[in-house]
Amino acid sequence: MRENRVKRRLRAGEVVVGCFIPYPSPELAEICGYLGFDFVLIDAEHGRITEESAYHMVLAAEVAGATPIVRVPFGHRQVILRYLDLGAAGVMVPQVNTPEEAVAVVEACRYHPNGRRGVAGVRAAEFGLTKPLSEYVQEANAETLVIVQIESIAAVERLEEYLAIPGIDVLFVGPNDLAQSMGYPGQPLHPDVQAVIDDIVRRVAGRVPLGTTAPTPELAQRQLERGFLMLAANTTALLAAGARGLLGAVAAKIQ
Repeated sequence: MRENRVKRRLRAGEVVVGCFIPYPSPELAEICGYLGFDFVLIDAEHGRITEESAYHMVLAAEVAGATPIVRVPFGHRQVILRYLDLGAAGVMVPQVNTPEEAVAVVEACRYHPNGRRGVAGVRAAEFGLTKPLSEYVQEANAETLVIVQIESIAAVERLEEYLAIPGIDVLFVGPNDLAQSMGYPGQPLHPDVQAVIDDIVRRVAGRVPLGTTAPTPELAQRQLERGFLMLAANTTALLAAGARGLLGAVAAKIQ
């Protein structure tokens, strides 16, 4: 299994920046790698990315030097298994709203003795051709990145219990769904939502790396100042910003 550079850097307290890709496009995954993103987040929760399209996006990200991570549709053990088996370096699991669900996620991502992931000679194991599976499972337990999303006020209320669970590599704050759970749908920048996020950062206090979204340079800077180490932009937002800048410059010139 490939060395997980993103996991190494997070453990060293370094910042990593990646990009959500909600469209089934290997080319976008490859482009994000060549642009210098540390990781690509292949978003199988929203949009129409399937296991088959994710497979090709994982390959493309690897070619371009970006770490491929899949946000799975939901936290079912067999769903997580299939995306990890195709070679994703890690998974992000959405809507993990109780510590009990978080424990199940960790167990789904790890082999014995750390979990219950099923063993097979899959692509992640280089099809069982380069080393014994007994060696591969140890490597996979060390290299696989487990990202649990905190995106409900119910999860925030039990945050201390999440922090006590071994095997969670990143707690990723999802501002949109957190805002919705607080009664502010579509308002992730609402002061009440931002106050809860500040409280999360204060309570975690570096015990586990924190991640969140950063669709603009200004918000990325703010999240870094707060203490977030894993930042995820979005291809749609980046395309929109570039397009609007270009179209605005042209419009200003021809008026």
